[in-house]
Amino acid sequence: MKRKTSVMFALLFAAALAHAQPTQGVSKNEIVIGSIQDLSGPIAGFGKQVRLGMLLRVDEINEQGGVNGRKIKLLIEDDAYDPKKSVLAAQKLVNQDKIFAMVAHIGTAQNNAAMPVQFEKNVINFFPVTAAREMYEPFHRLKFSFAATYFDQMRTALPAVVKDKNAKKVCTLYQDDDFGLEVLRGAEAGLKSLGMELVEKTSYKRGATDFSSQVARMKAAECDMVVLGTIIRETIGTIGESRKTGFNPTFLGSSATYTDLIHKLGGKAMDGLYATHTVQHPYLDEASQPIRFWATKYKTKFNEDPTVFSVYGYNAIDAFIRAAQKAGATLTTDSFIKAMDTMTIPADMFGGPEATFTAKKRLGSDLSRLSQLQDGRWKVVSDYVKP
Repeated sequence: MKRKTSVMFALLFAAALAHAQPTQGVSKNEIVIGSIQDLSGPIAGFGKQVRLGMLLRVDEINEQGGVNGRKIKLLIEDDAYDPKKSVLAAQKLVNQDKIFAMVAHIGTAQNNAAMPVQFEKNVINFFPVTAAREMYEPFHRLKFSFAATYFDQMRTALPAVVKDKNAKKVCTLYQDDDFGLEVLRGAEAGLKSLGMELVEKTSYKRGATDFSSQVARMKAAECDMVVLGTIIRETIGTIGESRKTGFNPTFLGSSATYTDLIHKLGGKAMDGLYATHTVQHPYLDEASQPIRFWATKYKTKFNEDPTVFSVYGYNAIDAFIRAAQKAGATLTTDSFIKAMDTMTIPADMFGGPEATFTAKKRLGSDLSRLSQLQDGRWKVVSDYVKP
């Protein structure tokens, strides 16, 4: 009897001790969160902008006293857009730095590589800067995504542009990884709805700089429209090479091509490019007073104008703050998830739509719209479209 009682007390004590263990990354005065960005690789232009947007919102909330009395500490690692380095960065943030959540990690293959490391230690993957379906599918309690998927962007936008341009031969150039394949699959689904197929598919390895052979293949196929599963320099390189060789199809890219860097670095040759997107680039001479006020703070702090990727970083932290505040003073992974299960994030000042989450719905919004580069500026050419 005594032995049974001792065992029972030992089990109760162990259970109470486990229950009393503090949540990783949460202390009395601080919430430690992490992010992995490309700060030295092929999309460093994006990663640096996301980082600055995140830092601005963290500084704002900390100046206001933090979240329920806790300041936010943001730790950022550079993976150079290399999934192998993403794993190492995640291991450091999760196991050494003991982060509570991973916020706004950039890149599809990079997130896919890092998430197993996080989930093993019950670390949330929150608002990754990628529109891949894997960011919320298959369902996992630790996944939260904000962006209409590349798949849905393409399958809704492509048929509309094909009809508008009366395109007959559509081909694609895509990055040979998880990101590029999502764009490819969306394009295939969009064309299937029209009873069409891609007449040419060509790809490139991540980090490539020469696209002459791919352009030659698409030109030889007489494609009058090209779907781009590309990002910054691949978009510029492909369109530039095409213009140089007299190949002038209609180009359509995903939200990964929707950036001011395309026209800043590529110049006049980029005019005419279409791209899908979820929030608009903040051109300050066209912006509302609230955006101009926000942009002034950004430029004062970082000595450069904000971009749409700055907005992604800013909004990711803002959404995290909303959920952490709603979770209350006793912040745990479970209380954060419970808060997100009934979360509605209103439409933002940057043109982004309302986002809603439930216990079964981990993608905030599936709406996207279309813009075109005209005279070196992105001009909105469609309303939000639901897939």
